Amino acid sequence: MRKTLGFTLVEVLVALMIMSVMAAMAWQGIDGIAKARASSESQVDRILRMNSVLGQWEQDLASVQDSQVVPALAFDGSTLRLTRRTDVGLQVVAWSLRENAMLRWSAPAVTNIRELQDHWMRSLQLTATDPGQLRAVESVGQWQIYFYRGNAWTNAQSSADVSATAASGPTGVVQRQLLPSGVRIVLSFAQASGFAGTLTRDIGLAQQAQ
Repeated sequence: MRKTLGFTLVEVLVALMIMSVMAAMAWQGIDGIAKARASSESQVDRILRMNSVLGQWEQDLASVQDSQVVPALAFDGSTLRLTRRTDVGLQVVAWSLRENAMLRWSAPAVTNIRELQDHWMRSLQLTATDPGQLRAVESVGQWQIYFYRGNAWTNAQSSADVSATAASGPTGVVQRQLLPSGVRIVLSFAQASGFAGTLTRDIGLAQQAQ
């Protein structure tokens, strides 16, 4: 009688165990690649969004216009308010940091002094839950704003330079703040943001006749 060729039960079990180990290792490798790709894509999205937000920040500041009716640029520690020129009039914009989020609010562009004043007053009453605000950047721990005045970066809340402007009235002179030459923003991020350390961006303001 010729012996029947084949594998013993032990050999089959050993082969199955080896295949199981190899399959597990392959799955871990694929899973690791997928997670790395997802993390990379998420980081790219965060960077693109941050660049977009900073681009809007720069555009707002580059378009600052002194209306001589409301402050052209003012910072109170939590909100930076400004008036900017557009193709259809002046627009009030407010950037604020509330509940670890960088928010942007903008009013419709107007050409009427009363409406411009109303929009400026509206910007003073914004809250973190105001539906008109855009949550631009999440997980921002804190920010600092500096103005470039007198050949140096200074606290944006410190006393500003003033200019004497001729006007009708008892004295014939009105004191108003001069715009700084530049604005610096320093952002410190929370751990959940995906960014490490701080980010600094300097923006030069167009010089206007004072």
